[in-house]
This record gives sequence, structure tokens and C-alpha cells, in this order.
Amino acid sequence: MRHDWRLDEIEALFALPFNDLMFRAQEVHREHFDANAVQVSTLLSIKTGACPEDCKYCPQSGHYNTGLGKEKLLEIEKVVEEAKAAREAGASRFCMGAAWRSPRERDLAVVLEMVSRVKALGLETCMTLGMVDTDQARRLSDAGLDYYNHNLDTSPEYYGEIITTRRYADRLNTLANVRQAGMKVCSGGILGMGEAPRDRAALLQQLARLEPHPESVPINMLVKVPGTPLENVEDLDPIEFIRAIAVARILMPASHVRLSAGREQMDDATQALAFLAGANSIFYGDSLLTTSNPQVERDRALFARLGLHPEPMEKNAQETCADDQRQQDALAADIARQVTEHASTLFYDATRV
Repeated sequence: MRHDWRLDEIEALFALPFNDLMFRAQEVHREHFDANAVQVSTLLSIKTGACPEDCKYCPQSGHYNTGLGKEKLLEIEKVVEEAKAAREAGASRFCMGAAWRSPRERDLAVVLEMVSRVKALGLETCMTLGMVDTDQARRLSDAGLDYYNHNLDTSPEYYGEIITTRRYADRLNTLANVRQAGMKVCSGGILGMGEAPRDRAALLQQLARLEPHPESVPINMLVKVPGTPLENVEDLDPIEFIRAIAVARILMPASHVRLSAGREQMDDATQALAFLAGANSIFYGDSLLTTSNPQVERDRALFARLGLHPEPMEKNAQETCADDQRQQDALAADIARQVTEHASTLFYDATRV
């Protein structure tokens, strides 16, 4: 488990013959995971559009005309309904995303309630709300948030070509605040934004330098949305994308490497190679924030063809939910017993003088 990978070492991994790279990634993957288990998450946009950031890939940015309307923060009950549906469909983690630079106080109270209600369903919880300070991170953790997603997007050197409204250091500070609050980190990047191969290596180096490594590392393929500055960027070679998955697996052996945005454009063979390279997490459902995602039935069919199965929720999370339920059951039973034993003293009888 290293945090000191040099850039030349990472570039040497990318340069390995494809079969050698895949073999090495498979060896690392099998040391830490069930090679046929895939962690399944569902992502819901709880507030869409009009983001003040100028991320060149994002249809939610208020800087570009992509035809995406502005939506208010979803009602709590709507989010809970979606979380229940995700659980019934087989998801073990429910992720919620809001198009904010950072959450405002009046919205944070609603978000905290969402976290608490979804957590009570027995699901792992994850949120992406933009930048959070130490107090906001602590409150999210206290509400029961398990993971916080905040991607680095690309290398420090290429970052200014993609985003100018937020510094790279801002992203790293948010991740530090999340860690300090005791939450797990979900952080990755987007490939195919016109970056050089060295930028892909440098992005993975930044992620691998985090101590500990992010528990989840989403590797996204750019979804080219009309109206964004990157709508006409040249497509990334799928083999280069698979190489990045494999290198991420080698650099961060115990992390879940998530095959994330861009799966809609991938055929089954490309996805199969990604799983072989060490990807062991996906977003599951019909949509991924504001872009399409492979249909549920297609995912199920692919899992069946490849002999894959959903990874169970982490044991400690299951035990926590079970303990909470046992405590609630015990409390209810105790109250019922006291009511029965002390009925004459617990209630006021208006007929008595």
C-alpha cells in the first residue's frame, strides 16, 4: 500500500504490454477482493442545474446553454422513495448529488434530514454537494453520511484548461475536511477531456498520494454534451481507458474502482474488459445525474453473462443497521411491558374522584 508513486513509475505501468498490465491488475485485485463481486450504487440528482462553476464538461453549469432546466432541491419524501426503489433494485449504496459550489445553510438542514432518512433504510449513504468546510463535513458525518464524493477531475497541470472557478487546492482541502470528519472518500476523475497521457498518470498519482487512499475511485469517460465546450473533443481510445482502470487498481489496491459516467457509450466487451482490469463498482439505474446510464435489465444481463454478482453491503454497515433495529425493537417492547404493568398509574382516569 504505497502513497509515494513517482510519475515515471506510473507512466511505466501505462506503457506495459496490455496483457501484462491486465495480468498484474488481476493479481492485485484478487488479493483484496472477490474478483466476481461488483459494488452497486444508485445516484440521484437532488438539485439540478444553474451551478456557478464553469466546468467545461458539465451540462449543469450555468455558464453554458445545454437545454438543462434549473430544478429546486427535491423534497425529502421524494428522495426517500427513490432510495427505497434503489434498495429494492439491488443497490447497496445511495448517492445524492446537488449542483452547488457549496451548500447553503438553509439547504444543509434539508440535506442532513435526507441523509438520516436514507441511512435508516439500511443503505450506505453518499453525497456530492461541492466544497464543504470543516463544520459542514462534521454535521454531515453526524447525520450518518458514509461517503463524500469530490472528484479531482484531472491532473493539476491540466486542471486550468477545464475549470477556472475553483482551484485544485480547494478540492484537496474539501477531501481533507471530509477525512477529518471521519467520513470515507469517493474521489476520481474524468478521462477523454483532451488531456495528454501524462495527465492521466498525474491524476492517478494525486489520488494515490491521498492517505488513506479514497475508498471509492470513480473513473469516468467524458460524456460529450452539446452546448458544453468539450462537445467536439476527440474520443478517447477505449483501450487507453481500460489501461487507466488497470493502473488505478494497481496504485490503490484496496479501493473500489468505479466504472462510472460514460458506460452508456461502452459496449459489453469494453465493460467486460474494465471488470477484468479491476473495476468493481458501478452506478446502477436509468440515469446518472443528468446523463443516461445503461438500463437496469441490460446490467443484469451483463452480470449474468460474466458470472458477476452484486457485492453485499459492508459488514460493519449491516451490523450497525441491525443494531439500530434491535435497539428500536427492544425499546418498543420495554414500553409495551411498562404500559401493561403500570396501566393504572400511567393514565389519568377522568371517572375517578
